[in-house]
Parts: sequence; C-alpha cells; structure tokens
Amino acid sequence: MRSSRQPRPSYWSSPSSSVEEATKALGRRLREIRKDAGLTARALALRADWHESKCSRFESGIRRPSETDLRAWALHCGVPQLAEELVTTARGIDGLYVEWRRMEQTGLKRAQESVLPLWERTRRFRVYSPWLIPGPVQTAPYIEALLKSIRDRRHVIDDVEQAVRVRVEKQHILHEGDHRFAIILEESALRHRVGGTEVMAGQLDHLLVTASLPSVSLGIIPMDTDRSSLWPVEGFFVFDEEEVNVELVSAHLSVKNSHEIGMYIQTFSALSELALHGFAAKDLIMKAVDSLP
Repeated sequence: MRSSRQPRPSYWSSPSSSVEEATKALGRRLREIRKDAGLTARALALRADWHESKCSRFESGIRRPSETDLRAWALHCGVPQLAEELVTTARGIDGLYVEWRRMEQTGLKRAQESVLPLWERTRRFRVYSPWLIPGPVQTAPYIEALLKSIRDRRHVIDDVEQAVRVRVEKQHILHEGDHRFAIILEESALRHRVGGTEVMAGQLDHLLVTASLPSVSLGIIPMDTDRSSLWPVEGFFVFDEEEVNVELVSAHLSVKNSHEIGMYIQTFSALSELALHGFAAKDLIMKAVDSLP
C-alpha cells in the first residue's frame, strides 16, 4: 500500500538540526585541537583517564562534552588558554534549544523580558504564524488569554499581569526607529477563537489598524489557496539575518546557523508569494470579523 504521507519539501529542516550541527561543529573543533597537539584519540584518552570511545563520541558530535570535559581536553592538548572559548561555545549550544519549563521556571514575565535585547537591535522582522495572531500585533486581552492558557497548561508561576505589560511594552518598536515588520498569517489565524468573541473582535480590529502602519507589511494566505507546492509549516520569527526563533510544543528553539536561517528566509519569501496583501488582506480580516457571533 502506498503511503499517504507527503514527502518532506526541500526547505524542511528538523527543529533540532541547529543544535545537532552546532554540536558537530564543536566536535570538529575538538578534533582540530587534538591533531594540532599531535595526539591520537587513544593518547588523549590515556592522559585524561577516559575510555577512547569518549573522544570519538565528542568529535563526531554524538555526545556533547561537559564543561569539565572541555577544560580537560584543552589542558591535555597543551592549550589551556582555549578552555574558556570552548566552554562559551558549549553554553551557546545549550541556549539554542531551551525547554519551556526551564525558560519559564521564574515566571512568564522573565521569559518575555529575555528576548528584549534581540527585539531592540533587530531592524527587519519577518514573522510567519499559521495559528495565532503574532506578538507584535496582539492586543492586551488577547495576550492575557494566551498567557493564562500557558500558565495553566505548563503549571508556571502566576505573573500573567506583569508578563502582559512587558509584551505590550515591547510593541513600542512598531512606532519608533527604523524597525520593519513583514508578517504573513494563515487565514486560520484569524478564525481561531482566543479569549472569546469580544476579545477576538477587538484583536481583529487592532490588526486592521496595525496593518496600516508604515512599519508593517501584512500578508494573509487564504484557506482555499492551492498548497500543493508549500503547505503550512511551524510558526517562526526571523530577526534580520541573525537568528530565527521557533516555538515548539516542548521548547523554544533558536536557529543561528546561517544556512538554516537562509532556509527560513527562503520559505518566508515563498509563503509571502501565496499571500494576499493590502486591501485584499484587509478584506479577509473583515470577513473573519463578520463571522463572529
């Protein structure tokens, strides 16, 4: 029987691939350091009192070394001055994939604040959202409904009120400086009810207003669009060409590999070509408003 599963498109990438590639890159760096020291994997393992396979797993990226391992590697390869560089690299990898429970363990407000520096320094935002109205153009009641759901589902500290204020305050960059937002939504994002009819009506009205801002370009992909070539993918934010953030069910993923960032930018461009803009996009929003009871 032929499988009904569609093949993965060329732009598809495993959500954890940035972490895997970064770990492999660290492994290649460790191999270079060992070879520059004129050591075989066996010789290094003997010096560090490790099993030889431990070196191989580190160098191949199968296993990520601890900070203690990295300092030992640098020491026994005769380059202790490289230890902190290696540790910093490893900590950066840890920051690529952060479980929500870790990010939100001190509350939702802190999670919102953690991205402020990235938002402030970014000039060009590309935002794709298949299911929800995205953060930069959300209303306070819509944000509150979303964060209460997260609070209850993930059992985190109840600081929703403070977290809402932080997210709303972040929106000042829509009106200041030379920040530019290109936002692509699936029409379904207009139809998913969040916070009830009144909240959703207010959110859609606000979306109409923000779509008219000079800093905002809004495109909406109609639900009846032929998606043979490109179907909906995970929602993502592209910050200049510096970083991509993806919200997974279990974790927050930061993509910093330039090749993968390019894939997301390419995908965003393809999605934008499917979208309606200008008055046509606003007409879809009005239809969503009219569909509310």
